[in-house]
Amino acid sequence: MPLRQKDAREFVAAWHRHHQPPPGAVFSVGAADDDGVLRAVAMVGRPVARMFDNGQTLEVTRTATDGTANANSLLYGAAWRAAQALGYTRLVTYTQAGESGASLRGAGWRVLAQRPPRRGWDCPSRPRTSRGVDQVARTLWEAPGGP
Repeated sequence: MPLRQKDAREFVAAWHRHHQPPPGAVFSVGAADDDGVLRAVAMVGRPVARMFDNGQTLEVTRTATDGTANANSLLYGAAWRAAQALGYTRLVTYTQAGESGASLRGAGWRVLAQRPPRRGWDCPSRPRTSRGVDQVARTLWEAPGGP
């Protein structure tokens, strides 16, 4: 189902295990049950990594679910179809160490790279507050049919 960014942000704030909602998105999609109750959301935006921000690539920056089975896999597939419909040729996302990636594999995504933990973004010239993802290894995934 289509979803307003405001509603997606509220759902992520309520249900995501370890992140706050991203500041913005190109689009958001949701999964609802037969009664129309929202059960999961995916927010898709510009890639966080500058090297991927080429105008043809988007990133699933957040998914969240209330625990409904297969909802994340459904949303990863829907996000890729929506991105393609908008003319994008590539969709990527990351999982943190300790996350299995089962939803991504179920949607046909493939692992592109294992990223080591990073030290964080704080530096003397530009102090930044940690958002809880420093020192966490990540896995980079790509939607099926990407470059």
